[in-house]
Amino acid sequence: MFAKSCYEGTREENYRLLIKQLEALIHDEPNRIANLANASALLQQFLNDINWVGFYLLEENELVLGPFQGLPACVRIPLNRGVCGTSAQRQETIRVADVHAFPGHIACDAASQSEIVIPILKGNQLIGVLDIDSPTKNRFDETDQSYLEQFVKALSAAI
Repeated sequence: MFAKSCYEGTREENYRLLIKQLEALIHDEPNRIANLANASALLQQFLNDINWVGFYLLEENELVLGPFQGLPACVRIPLNRGVCGTSAQRQETIRVADVHAFPGHIACDAASQSEIVIPILKGNQLIGVLDIDSPTKNRFDETDQSYLEQFVKALSAAI
């Protein structure tokens, strides 16, 4: 049985606890969709001031919508389009303080103001991306990036 967690430590302590919770959720579960669904739900209850969190998975040469929490979203994103497609193509994390200033931004939720996208790699192979949007400009910082990259690394072992 699960209950919403209260995170009462420092940001760093809370992120480390989040990663441990993820590892417990995905331990011995081989189903990729189940693990991604639980990971998006875990992030939704952990992160404040976000309006969308989820995954896009690589299929052929485009990203396809996977498990997420939030409003309905764009289903397919080319690798060279928007923040997600750019992150996937470069295989690097992209933090955007103001999505309206990002060339080619794809607006799925009009409320989104800032975004972070982390590529999911297994070895050197791109699997997809973790995409998180916020209705507040400049929501994501280096601490978020560092720990979310660790979160994705832990997750990639189980998908």
